[in-house]
Amino acid sequence: MTGTRTPAPGRAQKGALAEGRWLWRRLYAFAVSAGLWLLLMRTVARMPAEMLPKITDGLMGLLALILILYLVAPTAEQLVALLANARLRLTGGRS
Repeated sequence: MTGTRTPAPGRAQKGALAEGRWLWRRLYAFAVSAGLWLLLMRTVARMPAEMLPKITDGLMGLLALILILYLVAPTAEQLVALLANARLRLTGGRS
């Protein structure tokens, strides 16, 4: 045998791009967004008119937070990987 080894399945996926793991984040973000929209619709229908601006501002803020986290998560993961790689290069591979 030549001595070439195939990486274990867990190790091969370690360097894979984050796009493969986006399915769960997408499902979570869409489910939470749909739930917040449903909560917003029910709240608007049931609340007195003087309370609506404050309640809807809070719910829309939650929705904005979920969508921002959905969009920023892959970028933050890539930045952490970039910083870890840069640290290895600056120290010459030493920990």
